[in-house]
Amino acid sequence: MGAPLSTWPWENLGIFKYLLYGPFVAKVVYEWFYNEEHSYYNLSWCLHLLILTGLRGLIHVLWGSYSHMLFLTRNRRILQQGVDFKQIDKEWDWDNFLILQALVASMACYIFPFLQHLPLWNLKGLIVTLILHVGVSEPLYYWVHKRFHGDYLFTHYHSLHHSSPVPESFTAGHGTLLEHLILTVVIGIPILGASLMGYGSASLIYLYVLTFDFLRCLGHGNVEIVPHQLFEKFPFLRYVIYTPTYHSLHHSDKDSNFCLFMPLFDALGNTLNRKSWQSHKILSSGSGNSDTVPHFVFLAHIVDVSSCMHVPFVLRSFASLPYTPLHFLLFGWPVAFLVLLAMWVWSKTFLVSFYNLRGRLHQTWVVPRCGFQYFLPFATEGINKQIEQAILRADKIGVTVISLAALNKNESLNGGGKLFVDKHPNLRVRVVHGNTLTAAVILNEIPQDVKEVFLTGATSKLGRAIALYLCQKKVKVLMLTLSTDRFQRIQKEAPLEYQSYLVQVTKYQAAQNCKTWIVGKWITPREQYWAPRGTHFHQFVVPPILSFRKDCTYGDLAAMRLPEDVEGLGSCEYTMDRGVVHACHAGGVVHSLEGWSHHEVGAIDVNRIDLVWEAALKHGLRPVSRSTQ
Repeated sequence: MGAPLSTWPWENLGIFKYLLYGPFVAKVVYEWFYNEEHSYYNLSWCLHLLILTGLRGLIHVLWGSYSHMLFLTRNRRILQQGVDFKQIDKEWDWDNFLILQALVASMACYIFPFLQHLPLWNLKGLIVTLILHVGVSEPLYYWVHKRFHGDYLFTHYHSLHHSSPVPESFTAGHGTLLEHLILTVVIGIPILGASLMGYGSASLIYLYVLTFDFLRCLGHGNVEIVPHQLFEKFPFLRYVIYTPTYHSLHHSDKDSNFCLFMPLFDALGNTLNRKSWQSHKILSSGSGNSDTVPHFVFLAHIVDVSSCMHVPFVLRSFASLPYTPLHFLLFGWPVAFLVLLAMWVWSKTFLVSFYNLRGRLHQTWVVPRCGFQYFLPFATEGINKQIEQAILRADKIGVTVISLAALNKNESLNGGGKLFVDKHPNLRVRVVHGNTLTAAVILNEIPQDVKEVFLTGATSKLGRAIALYLCQKKVKVLMLTLSTDRFQRIQKEAPLEYQSYLVQVTKYQAAQNCKTWIVGKWITPREQYWAPRGTHFHQFVVPPILSFRKDCTYGDLAAMRLPEDVEGLGSCEYTMDRGVVHACHAGGVVHSLEGWSHHEVGAIDVNRIDLVWEAALKHGLRPVSRSTQ
């Protein structure tokens, strides 16, 4: 049993907690059909509550999105560590307070019926509300907040709010039932007081409540947006409005900066942190974090319009789960499509996420191009320019390793990155395609008792490496290719005694008795029918093939799980599980951890496959085996 009022009554309902809004919706629908008076000035109070609740939630989501726009905020972030999966899960039900305050507001409307018929606007109400806020709500919150930092109240209640390592807008709503009941009183006093005096209005409620939430999100945003020049020009404003830096010091020190929004009360109570103004000046100028240089960069690209919304700055919770197409994405699709068009014209490579591994900063940058654009002949030059500029930028700022994702290292595009290394021979940053580890992951998924495999995409970089490796293990490789010349070139690379294990085939029928297919070129459901029952499809094709056969199993794209000591990781890489990255990403991580000084571009060195695999395991990366049927 926890302390009284430390848990939410609906905490075990999951998504069904939103059914608590059902009575409000039902009343709105009933009044819409049976109330003859419909006008802008005579909206149902239930409808007002639903609209206000939606706007409040939107404010928190938009603040959360802004704080994760690292391409805009990275130099003004207050705490540099990332928001990890543990914090995201802990704050998943951050919106519990919205349900609570909607229910309390509905009770207030029945206790005080005049609240159901407030005028649209009353200027005097704004003045009265401001007086009540400064004179009652601010000192009340300060006093209660300070008490919540006492031993019992902090341990049983307030510690939950402070358990989030990195404050964000969602952290503002993350607290216990008792805390939010008190906060409901704090926010309700000015509104109810002004209304009881006859100065209440609908506009006043919207303005005060939304401003209240805006300022709460501002304080928890972890991004300093208030310019220090404002306080230098008008010093008294320091005591009128707090800043994200100011409240962040409360979360780190816990014994100072207790105010709601006005530092005046901390000054009067002698609890104002002395570092507040200087820290604010440093962070608001953007000079506090400008020297942070990543050790490793993974250069990704956009897959398609829907998956481009699978990023933390769109919706943190959605990005923290493996990508799956959801119905709500349809509503954002038109906006996302327009943004992608704008990015095609104006955008450059940008930072989208980061994590820390053993004291080193790892970042993911994104080339603002969709997968389909890589197959447009007229887009090739522009894409290579984007990649080249990203590599040169990484080289300039001191990045050690940059790894190219999927289509960014396409053989027909830039020869697996070789184009850039040949063009800029003095690069300090090491360019890595990660295909050596990708090959290693695929090869280690194949059971050791397999004697024959069918390989599509057989003459690609990965196909060549897989074929040469397997033939030396005395595995017969049926290489699907129409080009005899390319097949023979690969065959001649194998030692003479193993060349007979490489067999050219030109039709899928040749594999109708082979239960191990390695797919490096997209195959249709009709072509899959040639595989015998019980076949397992290993894959290194982008996008993955459709899981069409119910009597076969399908492997995912080659991937590895990052070491357990990774910090600040809070988003999934496309369809990968939490903590799992594509093998080409993992290959760059291994290159970085090993401190290898060579580039890894162009053809794969087959002799290094086992070396890279052992290095990955040595550093704590683990293979991931996921099959679908």
